[in-house]
Amino acid sequence: MADWHELGNGIADWIRDYADGNGITTLVVGVSGGIDSAVTSTLCAKTGLDTIALNMPIHQDASQYGLSNLHIGWLRSNWENVDSLTIDLSRTYDQFVDGLRDHGLSDMASANSRARLRMTTLYAIAGTNNGIVVGTGNKVEDFGVGFFTKYGDGGVDISPLADLYKSEVYALADALGVVKEIQDAAPTDGLWDDGRTDEDQMGATYEELEWAMQEADNPSSGSMTDRQKEVVAIYEGLHNANSHKMNPIPVFSRSNITKGT
Repeated sequence: MADWHELGNGIADWIRDYADGNGITTLVVGVSGGIDSAVTSTLCAKTGLDTIALNMPIHQDASQYGLSNLHIGWLRSNWENVDSLTIDLSRTYDQFVDGLRDHGLSDMASANSRARLRMTTLYAIAGTNNGIVVGTGNKVEDFGVGFFTKYGDGGVDISPLADLYKSEVYALADALGVVKEIQDAAPTDGLWDDGRTDEDQMGATYEELEWAMQEADNPSSGSMTDRQKEVVAIYEGLHNANSHKMNPIPVFSRSNITKGT
């Protein structure tokens, strides 16, 4: 895609058309301080529709919280249709985890609970304002490795970036003028107290996973390096393990029952 401005306008028009066609007047986006939510919220602002950017810290790292506020300030200074809310969910999360402490809540379940609390909050705000929740996932996360929380950040109404690779999101961010600090920040889901990045969790960079996703769709005939083979294995492992997130929910059909004679 050579003209990133044209792409940005096209996505903004698509969001606007969907909202208008469904009687929606407000767009609600969770802003994490990362590149995907920054681009998504900017595209929402460009629609001219009322846009609510939510910062929802849960014991958030100060740098992530600061980037969220920095981006929200930039949005509000450029678009009059943007409003913002900061809803600190730390105490809510603590009470939730404490209530399950005797049931052996795992670290992963605790982390995913943060994303699901945020999803619930986004829908509460959207429902109050005749709005929809706009997703922030990109193509690699949503359809490649399934790097999102089921019914957490995966619980959205529309997904404007889900056909864009991570590299394309960065290119679009640059064209939109997203603040440089966010463009330069290491991607992280912000669900862990130790500050681990997305790439720490997945074992490969987004650039590598993007290549592996394209390789899976169109295998090359050339030989691979040891690292490329390792990345393919990482990609395939994540894709298979997380397929339940990316595929439709299985539905039982009575036609599956074979009746006896």
